[in-house]
Amino acid sequence: MEQFLIDNADRYKELVQAFNPKPAAPVKADSTNPDFLVSTRIRPLLPDEISQGFLEGVCSRPGGANIVDLHELKKSVRGLPCLNQSFSYRVDRVFGPDSTTKQIYDAIIQPLVPWAWGGGVSTMFAYGQTGSGKTFTVSGLEEHVAETLMDGTLEGERKLYLLNSRKQISILEDSLGNTQLAGAQEHPLTSKADLLSLISTASSLRKTAPTLKNDSSSRSHAICRIRIENPSIPAAEDGLLYLIDLAGSEAARDKSTHDAARMREAREINTSLSVLKDCIRGRAMVDLDPGSGKKAHVPFRQSTLTKTLKHVFDPSPVGGVRGGKTVVVACVNPCLADTQASRNTLRYAELLRVTAGPAGKKVQEYDEKRPVTWGNGEVREWVGKNSGTPPVDGNVLAPTESGAQLLRLPVGEFVERCLKTPGVTMEQATAFQSKFWQLHVDNLRSQSSSQHSKEKPEVKLTRMERLYSSADIEGPPHARDVPFKERIRPGMVVSYRSVGKTGGAQMGTEQMGVVLSRADAVGERVRDLTGVQVNHGGENLGERYLCAMVVPAILPGAYDVGLWMQVVVGVGEMEAEVVLEWDVATRYYYLTV
Repeated sequence: MEQFLIDNADRYKELVQAFNPKPAAPVKADSTNPDFLVSTRIRPLLPDEISQGFLEGVCSRPGGANIVDLHELKKSVRGLPCLNQSFSYRVDRVFGPDSTTKQIYDAIIQPLVPWAWGGGVSTMFAYGQTGSGKTFTVSGLEEHVAETLMDGTLEGERKLYLLNSRKQISILEDSLGNTQLAGAQEHPLTSKADLLSLISTASSLRKTAPTLKNDSSSRSHAICRIRIENPSIPAAEDGLLYLIDLAGSEAARDKSTHDAARMREAREINTSLSVLKDCIRGRAMVDLDPGSGKKAHVPFRQSTLTKTLKHVFDPSPVGGVRGGKTVVVACVNPCLADTQASRNTLRYAELLRVTAGPAGKKVQEYDEKRPVTWGNGEVREWVGKNSGTPPVDGNVLAPTESGAQLLRLPVGEFVERCLKTPGVTMEQATAFQSKFWQLHVDNLRSQSSSQHSKEKPEVKLTRMERLYSSADIEGPPHARDVPFKERIRPGMVVSYRSVGKTGGAQMGTEQMGVVLSRADAVGERVRDLTGVQVNHGGENLGERYLCAMVVPAILPGAYDVGLWMQVVVGVGEMEAEVVLEWDVATRYYYLTV
């Protein structure tokens, strides 16, 4: 067959030049997911392919339509050879043989880096037939990523860690549903050279094997995971950046010399790639309509690869859907002799694209209680009215974002934008982010409840249910206008400055405590956390209160009350009232504005 293609190269050129494709339908800007992009890179013909006389069977359509055309030549029973069939595949971006890796990085990969830097999850997958240039592409992209991370252009300070272990590990889920790589270690990163050296060492240990198309074909998936910690916002989740070089898929002729073990290996690779496709499409569909409240099944547990990447695909992690950006680079071999394998790659890439359907996305009517229905103007108005004192600048927090886009913003990035408003504290910014997210969660819960009880009368909350908050809800309507120091009561939560008496807290740091009672109201045997007598009979005890410390919990942004961690706080040391709200689902307290 290869000799037939070489002998009829001139005939093939004539047929391709005469090919007249149908005009491509325009793509609506709002019909695709902006956080999920599928691209194709067509590599140049290799010198040995050119020397043998092979032509390009895959090419990008001119005019920037992001369409790839593939042509196959077949023998005719009578007459000259003709095109077997011409196929067209649409993706989000097409990069031809003349495109450099730097151009690809600037166009589609670079936005992943600041997203992970801000606390989000960014993922790049490189997929394609063995010998299509996947590893070459990923290696070049890794160099550009390392340069961006380490050149100091990104705002703020971060600590970077690279997964670093060749020992056998176990992939487990902890009690919170998070995937843990038991036995793996992390290596702290301090420079670009350090990062690239570790990646190079890992690549040299990767399993490879010769095939008909590639003397060193990758026979395993390679995952480069960089964890980005923001020390200035401990409560924020760490950003994660994944650069994944998938094992090469193989055409039938590539497997002709495989033994039983290699055939089993090829089946396992193809199975994991099939599950990966289902997971990517499932998560993309969830992200395309975040306000629907519908539960989506994403089969990430069906493959070791996707189980490792659970938090990339899981549509319902603790605390809600975590913002993520994903880019798929489908690498294509353009050689006319490999059009069948290239066709499979392009079909796979096209299947990954998720659009809103022929009629476009359903327009949701504005609802002041549903952030996913807000435009940018409604977002800024709500921010100004509900972000506390001083109000967060909506122009800085959401310069262009709609409500749905702001919900997907990583916690760290949300908080950092809030802190750019003069006078806004870390506690206020964190509490406001929790308030915004809680509004969305409450809306989803009410939607779910209404589907089961549309005709049931509205149920009023009991007094006990209303007391899940530490706010003074039983006082007069104007209670919040009275200075908090004039209405101190048991159960009030206050912030104060530690003065070296809070059980290991750094001198001068801000702490929180739940007021239990006046210091002169307890017995003489009661002592605080440091062993000092609380009611020592001294003067001004009425201006001091016994408090239980509020301490950070295991979940980001959550708190617990250390009932037995008691300290004495003077009224003069108290800085503000803080409102905590109990969440039944996670069994922790959260700050509210």
